[in-house]
Amino acid sequence: MKLNMTTAQNSFRYGWLLSRIWPYIRPFWFRITLGFLIAIPLGLLDGVTAFALKPFMDYVVGKQDWVFHLFGNEYTLTWQLFAFLIPFAVVAFAGIQGVLRYLNDYISAWTSAHITNNVKFDLFHKLVHMDPQFFDENSSGIVISRYMGDPTTASAGIVDNIKTITTSLFGALGLIAVMLYSSWRLALVGVIVLNIAFLPVALIRKRIKDASNKNMVIGGNITTNINETYSGNKVMAAYGLQDRQEEYFVRQTWEGYNVGMSLLKRAGWMSPMMYLIASIGIAIVLAYGTSLINNGIMTAGSFASFVTSLLLLYKPVKTLGNTLTGIQGIFVAMGRVFELFDLEPEIKDSANAVEMKGFDKEIQFKDVYFEYVPNQPVLKDINLTIPKNETLAIVGNSGGGKSTLVNLLPRFYDIKSGAITIDGKDIKDFTIKSLRQNISMVFQDNFLYSGTVKENIMMGKPNATEEELMSAIKSAHLEKTIKELPQGLNTMLGERGLTLSGGQRQRVAIARAMLRNAPIVILDEATSALDNESEAIVQKAMDNLMQNKTVFVIAHRLSTIKNANRIAVINEGELVELGTHEELMAIENGEYKHLYEMQFRTQEESK
Repeated sequence: MKLNMTTAQNSFRYGWLLSRIWPYIRPFWFRITLGFLIAIPLGLLDGVTAFALKPFMDYVVGKQDWVFHLFGNEYTLTWQLFAFLIPFAVVAFAGIQGVLRYLNDYISAWTSAHITNNVKFDLFHKLVHMDPQFFDENSSGIVISRYMGDPTTASAGIVDNIKTITTSLFGALGLIAVMLYSSWRLALVGVIVLNIAFLPVALIRKRIKDASNKNMVIGGNITTNINETYSGNKVMAAYGLQDRQEEYFVRQTWEGYNVGMSLLKRAGWMSPMMYLIASIGIAIVLAYGTSLINNGIMTAGSFASFVTSLLLLYKPVKTLGNTLTGIQGIFVAMGRVFELFDLEPEIKDSANAVEMKGFDKEIQFKDVYFEYVPNQPVLKDINLTIPKNETLAIVGNSGGGKSTLVNLLPRFYDIKSGAITIDGKDIKDFTIKSLRQNISMVFQDNFLYSGTVKENIMMGKPNATEEELMSAIKSAHLEKTIKELPQGLNTMLGERGLTLSGGQRQRVAIARAMLRNAPIVILDEATSALDNESEAIVQKAMDNLMQNKTVFVIAHRLSTIKNANRIAVINEGELVELGTHEELMAIENGEYKHLYEMQFRTQEESK
């Protein structure tokens, strides 16, 4: 489930990649075909100027009339008429070329944008349905770079390159046709020179591909660094990590610079080499052409037309070479995109999964074994039975597996062995969506989205009535807070809800959970980051949330533990003690008693 940090495995299976991108291209085949058809005359028109030089030189400069026969009649075009018509013809063709170029660019941009958006839509659908484990294993920078950059490079690049290759190819063919018309002898020399001139492109292609791949990786690393700097700004400030982050950024940026310069150096020396070879070739053409003119084999106009075509030919041929080289990067991007597409969530509905519609009796953990890393168990042989409407507090040392235990119930992760059942039915036999709809969760650091207060609360039940919404707000003790906000319920929270205090964010999360009104509630250290005053208000809100619910409480505060029917003590992944507060305190040298005396009693005395 971990993404390849560099090139995707299938990045160079070109036929396979094209078959994967084709479904996104197919709906727009008409526009792509239209762009292709426009690109043909657009390219051919490059030869008009060069072709016009022949009559201009032969008839206008030479002051000769053109006499020709048509349908048995003789006609004459004077050199004065040529002098008048040719400039207007060149301008007209240039205008036509401009219109065609605009149409081609617009069609290409429109098509590319639609294909890119469709790829991104499907890719985002894939991402939002991945397991939490996927996001645990892959850095945000790698994922974001693949989502933001690669689809554009892959899909838009295909369309743009079809346009570019078609225009350049037919531009080259048109110019070659003018050259052949002017002199096949000189054309043969010109083609040989061009082939020699573009030999470096073929030689450098693999090195360019490798450098392009490294650039993508470095870009992902830089994005990760920026995300971490932004999200972890408080830790950075508290521990004085600014220099460290800056050092990382500078190092990665210079690494990108070095790769870019390496790419530039590898590709850059080709131009002077090509110019040198082309210059030698032109010198040969000039010498040979002069000989042909002197011998009366070709006219000065034909020679001028040929030389102009040869000079103009450099641009489309170079564009073709660069485009064919750049296609390597497009296929790398396509491979990275489809590597994401081919990921499958490890947690999915079984073939015969049914809807969960509440429960009547109990939740059971039977011999539950779980590990994140093979052969490194986090939970071992957990056996628990939680009757309906019971509140179970889960305590233990940090890293002992408390959060992992409750994360197994909504199937954020799947157990390796054993079973978790609700009313005797394995939770894997329920659809994931219905299972999670029966569970409300309040975390230590609840994530609020950058919408309004109302939008964040309504996520618990999007179709809730106004009465239900206000009831949840009241139960969460949010009324006063909302009244004090500038736009009340319609106040924008900003990114991660940081415009609210910690206690206010917790109560928004509780209101969201309250609105869902699920029969199972999980409270994962929901008050651990709050001061005593905020905790007291939040605790009242949680008490309302917990009424007539089956509740799992991961707690480090005595107030929450005392409200529990039973307490489970988890240590090193094992259930070591289970019972009421009084029962556990009666165990000599017990784990709970030790925790209580070391932590909870101190809390109680400080109040």
